Amino acid sequence: MIRKAVGAIVFQNDRFLIVYKGKINTLNGKEMISGEWDFIKGGVEVSDQSEEHSLFRELKEETGSTHYKVIKQFDEKIVFEFPAEIKSKIGYESQETTMFLVEYFGEIDGLNPLDSEISELQFLNKEEIYRQLTHLETKEFFKKHLS
Repeated sequence: MIRKAVGAIVFQNDRFLIVYKGKINTLNGKEMISGEWDFIKGGVEVSDQSEEHSLFRELKEETGSTHYKVIKQFDEKIVFEFPAEIKSKIGYESQETTMFLVEYFGEIDGLNPLDSEISELQFLNKEEIYRQLTHLETKEFFKKHLS
């Protein structure tokens, strides 16, 4: 099974937002993981009216804010297979993420995750983002589309 997801490359001026995820949603609830730095991403839910609706729900959950404007939806998706140890826990073989470029209009110190998966947020410049991101597929996507 393929998990459909959305993701946001959020920027404000010349800095980009990444989040630190220390938990994942599993079939048995949230479980701790070793932790990873990533853009805001999350699964599309049956109740979501559109991918953009999913996007704004994820932005609210992971940052506590609604001060966003979609600038662009990328045609290319980030696609990857989950590691074997994760597949059985989440019920999916792979993920296909529709990515959006999103501008943030709020105060940076006003961001506060509502989802317990997220323990830290930070805005970084392009070079710092590329070094900090955990996943190779995400690094390559960022480099290709925003470098």
